Amino acid sequence: MDILKKLAEELGLREEQVEKTVALIDDGNTIPFIARYRKEVTGSLDDVTLRNLFDRLTYLRNLEARKAEVAASITEQGKMTDEIMAAIENAQILAEIEDIYRPFKPKRRTRASVARERGLTPLAEALMLMSETYSPTLDELAASLVDAEKGVETVADAYAGARDIIAEEISDNADYRKEIREMTYDFGVITSKAAKDEDSVYSMYYDFSEGVKSIADHRILALNRGEKEEYLKVSVEMAEDAILSYLIYAAMTSQTSPASGHVRAAIIDSYDRLVKPSIENEIRTMLFDRAGEGAIKLFSDNLKHLLMQPPVKGKCVLGLDPGYRTGCKLAVVDKTGKVLDTAVIYPTKPQERIEESAKIVKRLISKWGVELIAIGNGTASKESEIFIANVIKEVGGDLHYAMVSEAGASVYSASALAADEFPDFDVTQRSAVSIARRLQDPLAELVKIDPKSIGVGQYQHDMKQARLDESLTGVVEDCVNSVGVDVNTASHSLLSYIAGINATGAKNIVKYREENGEFKSRSEILKVPRIGAKAYEQCAGFLRVPSSEKILDNTGVHPESYEAAEKLLDMFGYTMDDVRENRLSGIRDKVTAEGLKKTAEALGIGEPTLVDIISELEKPGRDVRDSLPSPILRDDVMDMSDLKPGMKFTGTVRNVIDFGAFVDIGVHQDGLVHVSEISDKFIKHPSEVLSVGDIVNVTVKSVDLAKKRIGLTMKSKS
Repeated sequence: MDILKKLAEELGLREEQVEKTVALIDDGNTIPFIARYRKEVTGSLDDVTLRNLFDRLTYLRNLEARKAEVAASITEQGKMTDEIMAAIENAQILAEIEDIYRPFKPKRRTRASVARERGLTPLAEALMLMSETYSPTLDELAASLVDAEKGVETVADAYAGARDIIAEEISDNADYRKEIREMTYDFGVITSKAAKDEDSVYSMYYDFSEGVKSIADHRILALNRGEKEEYLKVSVEMAEDAILSYLIYAAMTSQTSPASGHVRAAIIDSYDRLVKPSIENEIRTMLFDRAGEGAIKLFSDNLKHLLMQPPVKGKCVLGLDPGYRTGCKLAVVDKTGKVLDTAVIYPTKPQERIEESAKIVKRLISKWGVELIAIGNGTASKESEIFIANVIKEVGGDLHYAMVSEAGASVYSASALAADEFPDFDVTQRSAVSIARRLQDPLAELVKIDPKSIGVGQYQHDMKQARLDESLTGVVEDCVNSVGVDVNTASHSLLSYIAGINATGAKNIVKYREENGEFKSRSEILKVPRIGAKAYEQCAGFLRVPSSEKILDNTGVHPESYEAAEKLLDMFGYTMDDVRENRLSGIRDKVTAEGLKKTAEALGIGEPTLVDIISELEKPGRDVRDSLPSPILRDDVMDMSDLKPGMKFTGTVRNVIDFGAFVDIGVHQDGLVHVSEISDKFIKHPSEVLSVGDIVNVTVKSVDLAKKRIGLTMKSKS
């Protein structure tokens, strides 16, 4: 297989483009670095395409390696033929390779292997020949193989053993398996029945069936979980007559031969006992893999948009972790995230010390100049929200609150990282700090948490965990590197996601600045232990040094392009002071007038790099998240019971799933916009229109107080 050619065909890329990109990957370059600083080489492939390319490259290389292993094994057994080798070389997926290898694979003891040990192979071969004339006859051959010492006591035993051999050979036939797999996928039906006589969240699947080919991914995951929790019995059904007709036609050359009855019986046994269970497992595995990949992609998309939510900069924030019996924990953090004060209040049941709690909150607001309150959306958050809204009314001024997702906060609070960061705080106090910081800078805070615990997917615990971890880690890496980090303030958790820096390197950077003071320049990073030339090449462009004398150290311009950036400024009559003072508003027009290609050639760089350098020089120290919609800030609260159909709200998308999106409209319970209510036009999936963090206009369609369900619509005619 020509892997590069296949990748180019699958991804719609030029073969030369793929070849150069693969060379960069093989040379140890990271995906963020390639995406940002090697655009001329890759043809400006983005990080998503690069990761897809890397995944397929890995799969195809593993496929080729498996082909070599299988070919070597069959050759060692002395059974390789030109036909088998051709089949191996033409195989496109791992399942086809395993089908080819199946007859040659060392097997555990089976009915067929026992029959072969008993010397019944000649009878099986004679039966498969389907000849009208035998010498000796089939019965005579069967009788000659009767041997009580070998366990063949009668002619019937001989025939039974021969049929077992035939059944296994039919089951091992790669062509038959491929055809049956395709037939089952195209025409089979996946069904589920109740395994328990009790109601559950899986009740809609208690008498369910849908075509294998058309079933939605989220239903596959729901069926698998229901089966795992023993509420469902799931199976793949197929019209057996069609498959048996195919097998009989393919394996039998005569319907009237004396052997035909035995072969037909062996075919039926082969399908029922060997092929059907195996193909059912393969189909369900294939469906799960497809659904898992879809769910992982959706989870990844949601995570990316959550991490890239705009920070609320320059605000002193009061974080509130709601609770009942143990009270609500408070933490005040300054605009840099430093903890200024903590407290515990009891405005909720069972104590309801509302007046006392209000005094404490007002004191903290006054003492530290709190400008914003972040409330976690977990247990007791509704009561806490009402309490804070009332306090805001009493305090007056330009004070607001925002609801913040608590997902993963408890995981972080109980982690060794949190204990190291706040050794004197208890778990809930750490949560309050995390909630406040999430509002200030979602990315910097959320990277401290296992991405699976952030709660913007569905069925994440049912997926292949290694694949999920790999994908989500890639998302975090792409987000962190696209934003960049201040090397003098970033935690080692944040630094560890920077291209070229591993956990050890990140800790070494933090240790270096603790021992030597803040970094004065990017080049100083080379003094950190375990940060060599290669690591520096990969990481330098993503690390910011705001206090450096070189303004370029606080931009996304890579050190390898500093000379080109300086020449660019000089070419059009600008200086570094103009960059520092944001006086480059006209440089883009001047470059356009001169010609982008001509300018790039004069500087000895590619056009994509020139465009990126101009963007960075125009806004040094910019945050790519600042252009995104800011979080909704509130100063009053509504109750779900206040909702009526037809009411309109501005809300925040909290989660996107296969059948819709959940939107926070400020009533504690997120409302569901079903996929059919998202757009006036037909869409296949909610992600075509919506992303986590989007600010959307919605209309209440239905309210079910008993089930705590809110139906929303985004359609214009509502």
